[in-house]
Amino acid sequence: MTLFILESLGCILPLGFVGFLLLLSAVKIVMEYERAVLFTLGKFSGTLNPGLNLVIPIVQGVRKVDTRIKTVDIPKQEVMTRDNVPVSVNAVVYMRVVDPEKAVLKIQNYVYAVSQYGQTALRDVIGNKELDFVLTERDHIADEIKTLVDKETDEWGIDITAIKIQDIELPTDMKRAMARQAEAEREKRAAIIKSQGEVTASKNLYKAADTLAKAPGALHLRTLETLADISYDQSNTIVVPLPMEFLKAVEGFARRTKKKSS
Repeated sequence: MTLFILESLGCILPLGFVGFLLLLSAVKIVMEYERAVLFTLGKFSGTLNPGLNLVIPIVQGVRKVDTRIKTVDIPKQEVMTRDNVPVSVNAVVYMRVVDPEKAVLKIQNYVYAVSQYGQTALRDVIGNKELDFVLTERDHIADEIKTLVDKETDEWGIDITAIKIQDIELPTDMKRAMARQAEAEREKRAAIIKSQGEVTASKNLYKAADTLAKAPGALHLRTLETLADISYDQSNTIVVPLPMEFLKAVEGFARRTKKKSS
């Protein structure tokens, strides 16, 4: 009797263990940021939503897909612009899965595919642009690349949320030429500002001279103010050129004072 019980337990325990494993394999937990594609005997039979899901062991299988935004680097690309200037450009793609069924059934590795297609689109877009446009219109170029990549990846259930141009590197000789051009432009602006200041100053001097010429005695008054300012100078010798009109005015003033005193 004891031997029979032991033999029975020896058969039941393995079966129970196998049943427990099958039960565990039937339970599928899908995270909130995931979707699971369900296959029944190898055929697509739907998608599983986040939470606890039960499947038929052995008969059914699932493949989980992360629906969060992913970043895909576009490695540095050597591109010749339309005006024959070689540049090195790299970018980053922001993408997410919006249709898990297509992402699993239509493409083997959608992340790699997006990276490869992004490289091709980047070379095509920049190759049709001149250097000045590439350097100043990064956002516009990124939008063009996004349009091309998004159109292709839509068939894979992938949405391209954004593409950002990271670095644009120029040859060393081109950097030097651009630095010289920038320096020349700064000197040009400084010369223009200086000439504008000189024109304004000359206009002001002309107005002042005209005012002094029209006002009797204004020139003499201005000369006296200048002498007063010079009197504060600590130097021993001061040479002041005086106009003849001023000297005659002083001489006349002295004569009138002398007559009054006599």
